[in-house]
Amino acid sequence: MKVLITGKGGQLAWELEDNLPIQYQLISLGIEDLDITDSVAVNKIIAMHQPDVVINAAAYTAVDNAETDHVLAYAVNETGAKNLALACKINNCRMLHVSTDFVFDGSKTTPYQTGDVAKPLSVYGASKLAGDIAVQEILPDSVIVRSAWIYSVNANNFVKTMLRLMAEKSQLGVVYDQVGTPTWAAGLAQWLWAVVAKPQVNGMFHWTDAGVASWYDFAVAIQELAIEKGMLVRAIPIRPIPSSAYPTPAKRPAFSVIDKTSAEAAADMLTIHWRTQLSKMLDKLKTSQ
Repeated sequence: MKVLITGKGGQLAWELEDNLPIQYQLISLGIEDLDITDSVAVNKIIAMHQPDVVINAAAYTAVDNAETDHVLAYAVNETGAKNLALACKINNCRMLHVSTDFVFDGSKTTPYQTGDVAKPLSVYGASKLAGDIAVQEILPDSVIVRSAWIYSVNANNFVKTMLRLMAEKSQLGVVYDQVGTPTWAAGLAQWLWAVVAKPQVNGMFHWTDAGVASWYDFAVAIQELAIEKGMLVRAIPIRPIPSSAYPTPAKRPAFSVIDKTSAEAAADMLTIHWRTQLSKMLDKLKTSQ
């Protein structure tokens, strides 16, 4: 089976490559190889490679920048997804599309179900929702998976930023009133590969690691585990602060926990607690350094 991945160089594409099952032939393309906002280029690449499956891991993810850079955000997240879906339809490819918890407004206090009404608070969330809708309309048999709070050994993310700041600063303040689930991109990659092997699976799914945390809880765990593993030499005070004390251009959902039940059943695999996954990621990061 030939699988084409977009978004090479990003966190998820990197983990998809790192977790590649040996039976698949992989074509991984970054922006320098394929601009998904260019429909002619997309059609040409898909027709040339004739993949069995396309995994769209490309996205405009600069949440705050999207508030002013909405044209590019929609070009990548909506038009890009639409271009890929149309090319997949023409060339009879299966498509797996990766989306986000930011399509929800965070007003619930119980995990979001796949059928819950989407009400994005930000341009980023709205552009990703538009992409989801386009893919669903063009390819009803596609797989769309929404994830949240993704981090990886590769590229910039919250975990690596916290490690740097904890080594540099005498104390940190971290938001406590935004709650979700940290997700190691390796786990999401493994779920996607499991679904690639199940051509009968289609529809909307949610996937993150298991458990619940605030950004403050996440930061505390990063420091504790990093000290335990010898990645930090000292502990610094970490203060819980309200999101109002750390204003950002884009409004973020206060509650981003999503229900993974159907995704676990579809892939025949269980989620792993986020702290366990964080520990594994830090081991891998330490080795890579």
